[in-house]
Amino acid sequence: MFGQTIKNFNINFQRRDGSNVYSSGDLMTGKISFELTKECVINSITLTLKGKANVAWRKGGKKRHGVSAKVVYFNFKNVIMMNREAAVQSKFPPGTHVYPFTCQIPQGDFPSSFKGFAGQIAYTLIVGFDRPWHLTKEFETVVNFANRCNLTYELMAPLSGSNSMTVCSLWCASGPISMNVRLERAAFLPGEEVKIMCEFSNSSSRPATTKARLLQKQMFYTLNHGQHRKFEQTLARQTGLVGRHSPEAHSELTITIPSTVPFSISNCAILEVSYVIEVCFSVKYSPDLTVLCPIVIGNLLQDSLAPPPHVYLPKISFQVYSLFRTIVIPTFLCTLSSFYCDNLQP
Repeated sequence: MFGQTIKNFNINFQRRDGSNVYSSGDLMTGKISFELTKECVINSITLTLKGKANVAWRKGGKKRHGVSAKVVYFNFKNVIMMNREAAVQSKFPPGTHVYPFTCQIPQGDFPSSFKGFAGQIAYTLIVGFDRPWHLTKEFETVVNFANRCNLTYELMAPLSGSNSMTVCSLWCASGPISMNVRLERAAFLPGEEVKIMCEFSNSSSRPATTKARLLQKQMFYTLNHGQHRKFEQTLARQTGLVGRHSPEAHSELTITIPSTVPFSISNCAILEVSYVIEVCFSVKYSPDLTVLCPIVIGNLLQDSLAPPPHVYLPKISFQVYSLFRTIVIPTFLCTLSSFYCDNLQP
């Protein structure tokens, strides 16, 4: 069998910067190597570059059925080696064989690699060996692809939000509480620290607790978006304390984004990945004050994280009124409003 004839297959990518991450338009170069344990005939060696997204989950009660969708971004095949003397079946000697290869990732707005709860986005490099009277033997290698994040003034501008309410005990008002939250910007790198500047006012007679956490939201859709599946998880959290009768309290919470966290994905028709910093001001026996700050985690250049020399962003906001509290959210966050729609509760 061919599986016993070939061993020690390896793909060695060669990049000057030493990175193993590729993006749209990048040129991929390297060498494939394998060892033949005995003399054999190989008609051709092909290299296929694929990019695709797929989602799948099951739904229903007793009669469960599957739901799935698939999007193919590209599928290219190149020939690395062609045996021009296949008619006479020239044989390859046993030993180690090495072949260079070059291929280019096509230009396009492709989403970053991702593997989640009910779907994945995968980019693969497949090397196939064609032998006479044998099925094609394939070796698959995963390519780590990252979409370059397009930084905008909105992503570089500070984020801020506020919330307030009056703490009540039956028909007696205990005192108002309020919270203002500010982030330096909305775009971050994996492994980076997010500084959360908070201003609290606790005029009630009860001590309060501050909590911040990084939430990841995964959304999976069918092609027509007729059905969907949602998955949320907390990636990091931080807590603090605010005393009673504290008219002004300042606190800075720090959350470290995990270095292995996937990038934000908003350019895939059947899969989305988004992140939000949730800050809660919790007073005992009262509803929590909550401010949501959606952020973007992506393939950013460190030099691009400096703010522009002068950017004027008018302070325009809208208010959501409820019986006990008012939440103020800057309108430039509306580009990532899906989190607000799912998480704001009257």
